[in-house]
Amino acid sequence: MMVVWGCSGGQQDDRLPADLVNNPRSASGDSTKIKTPVIHFDKAEHDFGKVIQGEKVTYAFRFDNRGKADLLITSVSSSCGCAVPAYTTQPIAPGQKGTVKVTFDSSNRRGFQNKTVTVVTNTHPSSHVLRIKAQVIVPENF
Repeated sequence: MMVVWGCSGGQQDDRLPADLVNNPRSASGDSTKIKTPVIHFDKAEHDFGKVIQGEKVTYAFRFDNRGKADLLITSVSSSCGCAVPAYTTQPIAPGQKGTVKVTFDSSNRRGFQNKTVTVVTNTHPSSHVLRIKAQVIVPENF
């Protein structure tokens, strides 16, 4: 006989409330009447230009919710550990704004850098790609 049970181990439940997440592309009928969030970024690419190796630079991608339901960012990931994202974690109401800040650490980098940051939301489509670029200059080559 085997007994299996689980516990949270004292961990906090980070799941989103079910009423905040919906799928407008269901088989239940007309999706045009469903209120959904719509994310709009001011721009999806930022070029830092020339950066001295070892320098850390940050850019905030601004966005707003042009939809009719709360916008949620469920995750943000970067293509490299040198680009660290931070983002608005609270629901963004229709008409409200938020940011995805990306800090690029040019340490141990040289030459042209092209990194992506993927933002996953409760919008359709759910995945949005932001891009940062920089030309890292080694100080002795300055």
